[in-house]
Amino acid sequence: MSLLIKNGRIITAVDDYQADIYCEAETITTIGKDLKLDADTVIDAKGRLVIPGGIDPHTHFDMPFGGTTSADDFETGTRAAAFGGTTTIIDFAIQAKGDSTFKALDTWHEKARGKASIDYGFHMIITDLPDERVPEMSKLAEEGVTSYKLFMAYPGVLYVDDGTLFRAFRKAGEDGTVICMHAENGIVIDEIVKTARAAGNLAPKYHALTRPTRMEAEGVYRAIAIAEVAKVPLYIVHLSSSDALEEVKRARDRGNSVHAETCPQYLFLDQSYYEKEGFEGAKYVMTPALREKWNQEELWKGLRMNDLQAVSTDHCPFCFKGQKELGLGDFGKIPNGAPGVENRMSLIFNGGVAQKRISLNRFVQLTSTNAAKMFGLFPRKGTVAVGSDADLVVFDPDRTETLSINNPLTHHMRVDYNTYEGFQVKGYSEVVVSRGKIVCDKGQWKGKSGAGKFLKRDRHSGFNL
Repeated sequence: MSLLIKNGRIITAVDDYQADIYCEAETITTIGKDLKLDADTVIDAKGRLVIPGGIDPHTHFDMPFGGTTSADDFETGTRAAAFGGTTTIIDFAIQAKGDSTFKALDTWHEKARGKASIDYGFHMIITDLPDERVPEMSKLAEEGVTSYKLFMAYPGVLYVDDGTLFRAFRKAGEDGTVICMHAENGIVIDEIVKTARAAGNLAPKYHALTRPTRMEAEGVYRAIAIAEVAKVPLYIVHLSSSDALEEVKRARDRGNSVHAETCPQYLFLDQSYYEKEGFEGAKYVMTPALREKWNQEELWKGLRMNDLQAVSTDHCPFCFKGQKELGLGDFGKIPNGAPGVENRMSLIFNGGVAQKRISLNRFVQLTSTNAAKMFGLFPRKGTVAVGSDADLVVFDPDRTETLSINNPLTHHMRVDYNTYEGFQVKGYSEVVVSRGKIVCDKGQWKGKSGAGKFLKRDRHSGFNL
C-alpha cells in the first residue's frame, strides 16, 4: 500500500516547510515539492500541519492496582491514543516480587498481543532485585526493553529501598540503559497518611494534603544523587511541582544526565479539584497528587526552557462508578490514576502553541521527538524523514473541540468520565497514520486491533537533550 500526503506544512523538532510526503511499505520514501507519484491513497493536507505521530512514553494499560485493574486494555487504550494523534506508546510491565522480570515481560506481551492497534514498547518495573537476578537486566536489554522503572513510593507494594535502587542503577549504567524514577518519599508519606486517618480525615482531598511537594523534591534529589554515583542516565517520571523541578534544574546545571517529563494534569488541573462536591474529587486522585495552581506556570517555563524534556500522560484510568468508589470513606483506598492518553496532543498544542508558551517545533519535540531519542526509537520514530516509519498526523491547528465524555470526537477511552471535561481546545488530529496506514480519518476508525508491533528499543549511546 502507498500513501501520498500533499500540500502539508511539515513540522519536525527542527524543520518547518511545505512539501509532499510519499510513503510505501510502512516507510517514508520520498519528500519533495509537487510530487507526481501514483499512490493508493492521497490526502490533501492544505492548511494543515503534518507532524510525526505522537509518542506517549508513560501509559498503564490493563494494570492491576488497588484491588482492581485499569479500565483501558491494549485494545481500547491504543485506539483512544490513536484518535488523539499518538502512534506509539511505551507501557510498563510489572515484575511481581520474587518472580523473574521475564515472567512479567511474557505477561505483558500476552496482554498486548492481538489487541494493540499502534506500535508499542515496554519499560520494566522492578520491585525487587537480589544479586542473583541482576543479570536479567542485561537479558531484558537484548529483548529491546532498555529502560526500567523503580519506585520510592507505595511501601509494601512497589517500593524498593536505596540498596536495590543502587544495584539497579549501577547495572543499567553498565549496560547503556535508562532508569525511570517515581520519586516521592513513600516512607514519610505513609506516616503522614496514618496521622490523617487517625484524625478521621478521609475525604479525597487528603490524598493531596498527605503528599507534600517537599517529599517529591526529596525523592528527586535522592534519585539524582544515587544515579550520579551509579553513572546512569536518569528520567524522572510525572514531575508535578516547582520544588521537584528545582532539583532537576540544579542537577542539569552540574552537567548530570537527568531528564524529566511532566503530564497534562499538572499543567491544567490543580489541587482545588479535590474540593468538588461529594466524592467527585476521587476522579482526580493520582500520584503525584495535583498541586497548587501556581506550580503550573513553573512547569510550562520548564518545558519552554528545556528543564523538562517530554509530556506523557501516565494514563491509568479507573471508572468513577465501581472502581474509584472502592475508596468511599477512605482516600487511601481510591485507585490512583486518571485517563488522558487521547487528549494529550490537543491539550499541549492548545496550552503551549496557541497560548504562545512554546513554538511548533518545541511542541513536536515534547510530544514525540525527545521521547524517541531518550528511549531508543529515533529516527525510526519521532520525526518526518526519508527512512523513518510512516507515523504521521495531519493536524488541524485551527479546529476547536470540547473535551467531553459526550463528544465522540474526543473520548474513546473506556472510562466513565473525562479528566478535562468541558475544556475547549484548539488543535485537532484530523488524520492519523500508523506505518503508512490510515487508522483515524476525521473521527472515523480505520485501524485494526493487533496491527501494532512490539518495538525492540535500542540502548542509549549517550544523550543529553
